Amino acid sequence: MDAQGRGRADNIDPADQWVLNPNTGEYELRLTPSAPQSGVPRPRRAGPAGARNRTAPGRERERPGTDVPGPRRRRMEPPEPVPGRRRGRTKPKKSKAKKILLWTGGTMAFVLVAVSAAAYAYLKHLEGNVNTTDIGSAGKNGFSKDEAFNILIIGTDKRTGKGNEGYGDKNSVGHADTNILLHVSKDRTNATAMSIPRDLIVNVPDCKSKQADGSEKFIRGTENVRFNTSLGQDGRNPGCTMLTVKEVTGITPDHFMMVDFNAVKTLTSAVGGVEVCLAKDVNDPDSHLKLSKGKHTIEGEQALAFVRTRHSFGNQGDLDRIKVQQQFMGSLMRKMSSSDTLTSPTKLVKLAEAATKALTVDTGIGKVSTLKDMALELKKVPTKNISFTTVPVIDNPAEKVHATVVVNPTTSQAVFDAIKNDVSFTAVKQKEKKEKAAVAARLKGSRSAAADIRVNIYNGGAESGSAQETLNWLQNDEGVLKSSQLGNADETLSKTTLEYSPDQADQARKLADLMGLSASAMKPGKSEKNSQGLPAIVLTLGKDFKGAGVSMSTSTKAPDVEKSTADKTVCAS
Repeated sequence: MDAQGRGRADNIDPADQWVLNPNTGEYELRLTPSAPQSGVPRPRRAGPAGARNRTAPGRERERPGTDVPGPRRRRMEPPEPVPGRRRGRTKPKKSKAKKILLWTGGTMAFVLVAVSAAAYAYLKHLEGNVNTTDIGSAGKNGFSKDEAFNILIIGTDKRTGKGNEGYGDKNSVGHADTNILLHVSKDRTNATAMSIPRDLIVNVPDCKSKQADGSEKFIRGTENVRFNTSLGQDGRNPGCTMLTVKEVTGITPDHFMMVDFNAVKTLTSAVGGVEVCLAKDVNDPDSHLKLSKGKHTIEGEQALAFVRTRHSFGNQGDLDRIKVQQQFMGSLMRKMSSSDTLTSPTKLVKLAEAATKALTVDTGIGKVSTLKDMALELKKVPTKNISFTTVPVIDNPAEKVHATVVVNPTTSQAVFDAIKNDVSFTAVKQKEKKEKAAVAARLKGSRSAAADIRVNIYNGGAESGSAQETLNWLQNDEGVLKSSQLGNADETLSKTTLEYSPDQADQARKLADLMGLSASAMKPGKSEKNSQGLPAIVLTLGKDFKGAGVSMSTSTKAPDVEKSTADKTVCAS
């Protein structure tokens, strides 16, 4: 090849050596005949009709991406050069698409790194927006994606922020004005938001509160006071409110989220307004809400007026205002999860800024990444399976003029138990029914004799001495002589479990009958050795343990109570 020809070969644009293979849809490197040949086999490509097949005689080449052998092709030899005319390569037209492809291959890596760095920086910025409160042992240290969780949402009447001068008690230390205990099921199929009236008469337990100077203040409990005094009064922090919820309901909140008046205004504005419905005209001079009958999209000051109104609905009391607030929250949830919001970068940024600035949370969930994880777990729950209800109450019998309420002793426990036992207040899907049927089937089958049961007993959260008490009861009253008490378990469990290997299912079913355990407590898995080196089923007593000989079976059906769901619009009346 002459100098001119070599020059062209040496200066070939690398982009021109990448050719799209129509059979695979991918670009492949093709070296020209004049380029140095590599010892590495290069991709084969189909030549023009009549091209020579380079495979060994008697073998057919397979088409890329198919199992069907391709036809043999013959390669046409290049024509001899015309005498006296220099043989040169016709320079093909350069493809801009190929050049862009190669350029972006390196640039995209840089862009992704830059975006990741920017995302991290923005995450840290959002984290700086969130206020945190140390509540000590009143809440959990972290968040698990694999467990059910309870969040206490608190709306305070403390006036903070510009434009809130006209709301609430100007001297308020920030009481628990609006309270919702949000339970999200372990399987994320449902959630229950239970409102707790601020005027509910309760006993506020002793608690400890971290002060501004870092010291810890012990606050003695008070009896027969309004629930809203569990926050702010005597320096109580949200941890005291969480302990009060546990005292009243038996349900343990894991974390809290607290907001003030600004939250309603900024969140509704961030999503472009929330749709509400009124069954009648409203003109409330106290909250400054003035709306006509029908549907409206409200935000900012108007949205705050809507949730604060208590003299325009029902009997003009706090319980009817709670219903309106629940309807408002359902509408806000629908708007926040709508495609209109999720596909708008502008709205998402506004929502992230508004939400983080509005929130005060416990240190266990103080990181934005943790809050994001919680939000994504909640997003898995269909809005039709998010139920709103209220603690069942009756008028305070100690009052002649009814101003407060007390827990309904007849109907409240069933509601509390349903939430504690992770029972849905809405109908479950067919798939969920099948899963529950499979769990129920664990109790179906033969039972061994009590004397044949080999069991190791552990205390996994029950009161001290429960394991020994259970051992004595099983051996002395039920004839389970092959039982051992092995002290405390490695972890604390909220519910009692019975783990067994497949060949011990008959022993497990018999023990479940004796203990009054439900099918959900039975955990097929592995057994362990007892003191004689023989396989034994494992009984771990959880926090739900009620005492030796006391049945532990729980209802799998929620009580029939007044409720609404987040997927439906209800007109406030």
